[in-house]
Amino acid sequence: MKVSIVIACFNEGQTIEQVVQAVRRSPIKQMEIIIVDDCSDDGTSTILERVSSSVDRVIYQPRNRGKGAALRAGFAAATGSIVVIQDADLEYAPSDYPRLLAPIFSEKADVVLGTRLAGEGGRKFTYFWQRGGNRFATLLSNAFIGLNLTDIQTGYKAFRTPLLRGLTIRENRFGVDAELIAKFARLGCRIKEVGITYNARTYAEGKKVRWKDGLRAIYVILKYGLFDRTL
Repeated sequence: MKVSIVIACFNEGQTIEQVVQAVRRSPIKQMEIIIVDDCSDDGTSTILERVSSSVDRVIYQPRNRGKGAALRAGFAAATGSIVVIQDADLEYAPSDYPRLLAPIFSEKADVVLGTRLAGEGGRKFTYFWQRGGNRFATLLSNAFIGLNLTDIQTGYKAFRTPLLRGLTIRENRFGVDAELIAKFARLGCRIKEVGITYNARTYAEGKKVRWKDGLRAIYVILKYGLFDRTL
């Protein structure tokens, strides 16, 4: 099965080339790499021109709209049977793809989440509010959406591409992570977690998520867990 690696990218000029190289070194035999540049202004586009021959498609957003909007564009372009969401920084290791994809390949899952709370790696969370916020958001998600997960805000997800046909993804920023999980659960998908390698970075190193995004995630969980039952 071909795997579509979708990379949403905003001002990741320091890491995007290394990420592309790491994805290319991963042991997945059939894959396509789709990068969506969310109107970067740090010279990322110049680097993307240099690495364009190493990827299958680069999509340039006309204006900065956020991770969720960039992922929507990438999903629309995906032609593989499975989609993997890969961040454009070095927090998540593409060497984990076999571990992430194994439950899908073995027909034991439709969606696989890479939990940062298991597996290898150094810093799991850089800031106290991130650890506490993620723990609270995960508790809410489990309570209102009916799952038993450990890491609702993980950026590493793999899922069967046909699942997207039944979804309308509305979140434009980081709330997309919670929205996807809520809607996959509502579809009745088999969702599993696997431990992954993870090394958190600081704001000085380019981390984009802010505390306001954590509050938005909580809003999204409540919205799709209690009030908005649409897909």
